[in-house]
Amino acid sequence: MSLSASKRSVMILYSDSKCPYCHRVRMVLAEKGIACDVVDVDVANLRDELMDFNPYGTVPTLVDRDLRLYESRIIMEYLDERFPHPPLLPVDPVSRASARLYMYRVDRDWYKLADLIDKGTAPEVARGRKELRESLLATAPVFAAKPYFMSDEFSLVDCSIAPLLWRLPALGVELPVQARAVHEYATRLFEREGFRASLTEDERDMREAA
Repeated sequence: MSLSASKRSVMILYSDSKCPYCHRVRMVLAEKGIACDVVDVDVANLRDELMDFNPYGTVPTLVDRDLRLYESRIIMEYLDERFPHPPLLPVDPVSRASARLYMYRVDRDWYKLADLIDKGTAPEVARGRKELRESLLATAPVFAAKPYFMSDEFSLVDCSIAPLLWRLPALGVELPVQARAVHEYATRLFEREGFRASLTEDERDMREAA
């Protein structure tokens, strides 16, 4: 898979076609129209070249000339700074710090539960589904307050959240009607050209199978 655009680049992204952390990096690439070779990696059968770039053998891993980056939030912020248009983080320090804090909380509060659902024991999976559903429902007023998450402008925070919401049916998490604001927010994200371009075939199949 290759994401191409008018901007020339020699960047390579090592990505798993089912990984939500890789998905959000691919979404940033697509939203910014960054040319990048995306190399699909089966983490169970790592490519030797990936181990050369990342001692942990994890994805996503970004190679940009002599720079090697891993950990999705670091990669996302690097891409936003390296390709500043359109900006996906606020310019002023206070708003920028707040956006970073939101991304941290999304990972700690929601992705941690998604990982538990994906890899936990049966009781852990049941608990993870319940807690994720309740947490998203409790946050519904926040989703309703602005067109995007705590913002009038699309940002890296939305890139962080979108892959998780896309995977809710596959995770067995069904939101009640009271979470209408979450559904509407998700629809806005899923209809974006950048989001649609970021999807792999495996990710498209997640919704169809669910």
